[in-house]
Amino acid sequence: MMDSDNPKPSHNPQRPRRQSKGMYILPSLFTTGNMAAGYYAILQIMHATANEFWHLDNAAIAIGFAVLFDGLDGRIARMTGTSSDFGRELDSLADVITFGVAPAMLAWTWGFHLMTPVTLTQLHLNLGKLGAIASFLFLMAGASRLARFNITTNPQPSNPGRPGKKYFVGMPIPGGAGVIAAVVHFAAGDPITSWYTALTWLLMVAAIAYLMVSTWRFYSFKDIDFGSRHPFRLILFLAALFASIYYFSRPVLFGVALLYMLSGVFWRLQWVFRRRSGPPPPTYKEASLTS
Repeated sequence: MMDSDNPKPSHNPQRPRRQSKGMYILPSLFTTGNMAAGYYAILQIMHATANEFWHLDNAAIAIGFAVLFDGLDGRIARMTGTSSDFGRELDSLADVITFGVAPAMLAWTWGFHLMTPVTLTQLHLNLGKLGAIASFLFLMAGASRLARFNITTNPQPSNPGRPGKKYFVGMPIPGGAGVIAAVVHFAAGDPITSWYTALTWLLMVAAIAYLMVSTWRFYSFKDIDFGSRHPFRLILFLAALFASIYYFSRPVLFGVALLYMLSGVFWRLQWVFRRRSGPPPPTYKEASLTS
């Protein structure tokens, strides 16, 4: 029975509502799926040969699913209010494996290791070495991008436009991994056969690494509101996108990945041209006279 001398209030509106412990596991489940997809991709890359190159396509598809899982775990954590330090650290460690190690191995194996030997043997060896260096730079850039993201509370891009949660500073590592996976998936995992294509791939991997450590802005998709009252346009767009990916996954994912990579370059060039075409900043004397 309740003590009449010390009655307990039946309702306290100021008391914060505690989340169920099971709710905190939900975002971690998607992070675990992210890590499992990365592990599966690494296994597929290790089984790939010149005759069984379809393993590389399986690895690219696994990385694509990991990008989806990575986007869902953070959004679910924010929607349910179950964000935690443990979840953030686990997500970062999973990203290093899935979006750092796996795509670096995929880029080297598809673009250089299984490449048909060219006439000049020394050129083939040099491309393999340079490709290994470029793939390692991709891995280091991705890890550095994650470290900068974890320690920066309010990152500001060098070409801000409208800074805030709407934009990432530097290309996110899932985006960089998605570009590599989309290119390999577009080719159905069939390795590169010419040295000039391998050289182009080398430059592309290095460019992706640079974009990740740059201070250029990339769209974050965090301002998309799934809880709005009338999300009909968003639902139709997502339905059309998923249907296109289901039936034409290779060209659609290839185009989406390249457009996202080039969007950061476009915003950067737009900012550079605007700054050059604008009036020069006032000198010290002009500023003192106007003040």
